[in-house]
Amino acid sequence: MDRSRLNRIGHLALPLVGAMMSQTVLNLVDTAMVGFLGTDALAGVGTGSFVAFMATALVMGLSSGVQAMAARRVGEGRGNESAVPLTGGLVLALLVGLPLTIVLLALSASIFPLINSTPGVVNAGLPYYDALLLSITAVGMNFAFRGYWTGTSQSRVYMYVLLFIHVANAAISYTLIFGKFGMPELGTRGAGLGTTIALFLGTAIHFVLAWKRARKNGFLRRIPRRETMATMLQLAIPTAIQEFLFAAGFTAIFWIVGRMGTAETAGTNVLITMALVAILPAVGLGLAALTLVSEALGRNEPDEAYRWAWDVTKVAVVSLGLIGLPALLVPDLILAGFIYDPDVIAMTRPSLRLMGGTMFIDGIGLVLLHALLGAGAAKQVMVVSVGSQWLVGLPLAWLVGPQLGLGLFSVWTTQALYRTIQAAVFVELWRRRGWAGIKV
Repeated sequence: MDRSRLNRIGHLALPLVGAMMSQTVLNLVDTAMVGFLGTDALAGVGTGSFVAFMATALVMGLSSGVQAMAARRVGEGRGNESAVPLTGGLVLALLVGLPLTIVLLALSASIFPLINSTPGVVNAGLPYYDALLLSITAVGMNFAFRGYWTGTSQSRVYMYVLLFIHVANAAISYTLIFGKFGMPELGTRGAGLGTTIALFLGTAIHFVLAWKRARKNGFLRRIPRRETMATMLQLAIPTAIQEFLFAAGFTAIFWIVGRMGTAETAGTNVLITMALVAILPAVGLGLAALTLVSEALGRNEPDEAYRWAWDVTKVAVVSLGLIGLPALLVPDLILAGFIYDPDVIAMTRPSLRLMGGTMFIDGIGLVLLHALLGAGAAKQVMVVSVGSQWLVGLPLAWLVGPQLGLGLFSVWTTQALYRTIQAAVFVELWRRRGWAGIKV
């Protein structure tokens, strides 16, 4: 890979990686703050966050649709229309987000105990979950804005707004969790409210910046045409289903592990939190690949699109391999910052090591997943992602965990297995180039 191509990847990906690494730090800070409230609180917030993640996943798919269409318009030389998909994404976020919030709030007391019915976990997790549900519309809009900024090679804008959101989240959550500066002490509910308030503040900033920067490209100038909305839905619906079932899969893991014990649930909360934040650089690189692939296809250069995906994959393998080393070599040092029970640390250690040693595989899968989305192959991505997780990963986790009683490490081994299968299938799909003729 020559220097100019590496520089192009870095120009797109480094702001995204930097922003997402800030999310890494602040998510871990949130987890550490909640850890002071006890094991039940840690398990409850972990369960609640992934039940909420499952709900917000239904609007997160808007990001890839907006990004693919905006980048394709830039590649086609129609940059003055690149913000029209953003307007469409915001409309969809509002139309889906508000009703979804109302329905889920009405059903939350029935839904949460289905995942974990331990009284202490429910008492700590349900208020947190209810508070997070209020943020669904903001999440959808923020992801639509992310798609536009990244698709038009303005990822620094997204980075600055995300940094603000995370700093605001940490400050507000700290204040509300522990009742500082004259505010009431809300415990886990305060953690959820802090996140929701910060997300809406970020949405407001996105609107101001887009009004200044994207009006010339069609932002809020008119209602998007029927064809634009149809293409947006064609890209967003499979991605939304994939994101929803991906999130539901993590929620299912909490449900499975919850049948094994509260200690296992607390350990799983830390493991999943760390896994999701550790792979954020791969997500940033994947978003860069999505833009590069879609732009190249907009210029009618499928060979260049093919090459870009492999170049970004090489960077992801090296980056994720290095990021995984601390988990592989010094797991106790990492776990001690979040778990204060030596027995839970001992139980969680082998799983963290496995996660660190296989993280580079996640890098391959995530980059090629996003490259395929950039090419418009959303349905293929959905089938592979959902099939590998729900037909391989989760049934095996249920078998080796609650059924055979082989412990937490066996559950995490099944998750590493399904992600390896998923990455291998994405590699083959990219090699076959069936995506080259898809119109966006």
